Amino acid sequence: MKLTRRALLAFGAGGLAAAALPFRAMARTLDEAMAAFSGGAAPAEGGLTLTAPEIAENGNTVPVTVSAPGAVEIAIWAAGNPSPDVATFRFGPAAGSQTASTRIRLAKTQDVVAMAKMADGSVVKAQATVKVTIGGCGG
Repeated sequence: MKLTRRALLAFGAGGLAAAALPFRAMARTLDEAMAAFSGGAAPAEGGLTLTAPEIAENGNTVPVTVSAPGAVEIAIWAAGNPSPDVATFRFGPAAGSQTASTRIRLAKTQDVVAMAKMADGSVVKAQATVKVTIGGCGG
């Protein structure tokens, strides 16, 4: 078999196209992510505290803290990011408190949404709007 430059370029372009396909298929919207997390249950308000700054001077490192006493799992999403999934925290029976802190990257001014699955099976939700003044992951 003789491999020509043209065949090699075609093969390489086909490989890149095939590699890019699964990433599109794995991307999901915020509504899909929230429905998957809650199992289709309607989330209630209260029982979950989401702490985020009103104004972030730099969208590259925005501090976020979530707390939900009695939660077994907490998820955080950034509604305006290209990929809204940020983090999921799971708490076992030996957890001292159901609190987590992290720094997230925000592309622009947007809502940060958190949901918690409680030990009794209920789901609660909280959200905060963060105004990003510079930086970010999308410009």
